[in-house]
Amino acid sequence: MNVAIVIIAAYLMGSIPFALLLSRRHGIDLRDVGSGNVGATNLLRTIGVRVAVVAMLLDAAKGTAAVLIAQRLASGITVPVAAALASMLGHVYPIWLRFRGGKGVATAAGAFGVLTPLGLGGAATVFLLVVWVTRFVSVGSMIGAVTLAGIALASDAPIIVGGGAAVAAIFIIYGHRANLARLTKGTERRVGQRVVGEPVD
Repeated sequence: MNVAIVIIAAYLMGSIPFALLLSRRHGIDLRDVGSGNVGATNLLRTIGVRVAVVAMLLDAAKGTAAVLIAQRLASGITVPVAAALASMLGHVYPIWLRFRGGKGVATAAGAFGVLTPLGLGGAATVFLLVVWVTRFVSVGSMIGAVTLAGIALASDAPIIVGGGAAVAAIFIIYGHRANLARLTKGTERRVGQRVVGEPVD
């Protein structure tokens, strides 16, 4: 089994831009509206909940599939963790879109949900609670990512899984740096604010 092939396959799987493809079916290019991000959150703002949920599930499926394939083809836990991170990086830096993708939250959730179901359950609960209270998806995503890493590190999951989840959380927070700037300025959009036709930030 060639580990490099598994990792490359996970990256390519993660780089499939489902949100962009779904937006085009509705006559919109996500790169030209809202935040310009080709992720489910921008899809939520520009088109609506139903399409955004579909994109989120498809993005999560990319991460899940990458880990399951790695588990099938490799022994041990190292390669599946590497595949999880590769699929997430594929979503964030897709080769098809000149390495400008989404934030990787759903893909990371799908991947690490296989590796640490307990961590995903806790992270999903925290994410929903934070978004419900603050109405900011970005805040829920960052806190949820940190929660996932914290639970993975504190549980009986292999230490490499916790380490991988921590790396994913760092990437997710870094990917939200523009959101953090808008939160500081008070200009971050809340759930429910649609931006069809608005120029890119």
